[in-house]
Amino acid sequence: MNRDDLERLSKEQLVELVLKLQRPAKTSRTSSKPPSSDKKARRRHSRPGGAKPGHTGHFRALAENPDETIAHRPASCPACQGALDDHLEGEVIGEYDEIELPRIRPFVRRHLRLAVTCPHCRARVEADLPAAANGSPFGPRLHGLALYLKTFQALSFARLSAMFEDVFGLKISQGALAKMLARSHKPFAKQKLAIIERLRRAEMVACDETGIRIEAVNSYQWVFLSPDAVVHEARMSRAAQVVRDVMGGHKPNIWLSDAYSAQQNHGAHQQTCLAHLARDVAYGLEASDDDLPFRLKLWLDKLFALARNIESYAASTLMAKKRQAENALADIVRARPSCKVAEKLRAKFARASPRLLTFLDFPGQVEVTNNACERALRPAVIQRKVTNGFRSMWAAEGDCAVRTVTDTAKLSGKSPYQTIIETLA
Repeated sequence: MNRDDLERLSKEQLVELVLKLQRPAKTSRTSSKPPSSDKKARRRHSRPGGAKPGHTGHFRALAENPDETIAHRPASCPACQGALDDHLEGEVIGEYDEIELPRIRPFVRRHLRLAVTCPHCRARVEADLPAAANGSPFGPRLHGLALYLKTFQALSFARLSAMFEDVFGLKISQGALAKMLARSHKPFAKQKLAIIERLRRAEMVACDETGIRIEAVNSYQWVFLSPDAVVHEARMSRAAQVVRDVMGGHKPNIWLSDAYSAQQNHGAHQQTCLAHLARDVAYGLEASDDDLPFRLKLWLDKLFALARNIESYAASTLMAKKRQAENALADIVRARPSCKVAEKLRAKFARASPRLLTFLDFPGQVEVTNNACERALRPAVIQRKVTNGFRSMWAAEGDCAVRTVTDTAKLSGKSPYQTIIETLA
């Protein structure tokens, strides 16, 4: 906007422009922006690193089953210079672990296919073709490591190829790595179908999505989460049709999501994420002098406290508290704010009000925040920043299949690498 444009503005427009410029910028604490977008605080204003004075230190526990134990004995007595024999009984006065990696090198198994001459009829007999002669020369553990590093450590093909050569002395081209990953995705895609069927029987489902890049095009990674299933889906679209495709006509009893319209009305009852609204309220407290953001903050604080201890209340008590919360919110949204920031906040709560207290009708069955979905999507965001997305659709779909299987297994305590090795084996 240049000087001529400013001169054409009315007094009211100029006042609004100045107020807008004076408002604080949104951060991850006051909006849905990621923490990586926040500006770093200047060092002279930052807190000193390290533990606080008086903090009790933490130390690594000794290994339960060490591979080797070495006893260190004194060789001579410092008082009389006498020799101390090895057969003297010793008392353990200290234990220390030394942890080292063994030398890392590829294990190569050579398969020899033999032909022999039958001593009876003199016919030439050839051995069957070994499995190693078909397909990839790389074994399942090598496939698993490549898949783990690519999916969970966000290594690009170039960095993955360099790591195998530098660390293992094993040369694998980027093309060979791509084929290796494509083969590895197949068993995960099969297991993903079974997990989707499990999701389609769930009574409570949470949903969220984030932006990714596929073939240099802005796309989306969705996640659907139930108590016993986590499903990741890569799509070019952010529309509600994605939800309908994944759910296959199933309508769970409770649906949890943020206020985005495409994620609404997919269950018999809807719970809107209160954490998203709490961030909007935090921005309202910084940008507005109206008392409405503060009233909404107090209202949300009571709900979060209630959610933390919800299972300790009787059903009649919860219904009474729900009526109190409904009346309090209705009183707040009837207010007439003095600025646009507060008015926008009031309107957002007014629209979402029918979907904010569903958790009180189903105590212990639904969370009040969608943080579990956001945590499930965080690795996809990191990968997008590190590798700038996927070169092809098959890679994105394969990545989602792997994350579906590993995240579902994580619900029962299995690590991603353990799940990958078991699936490929």
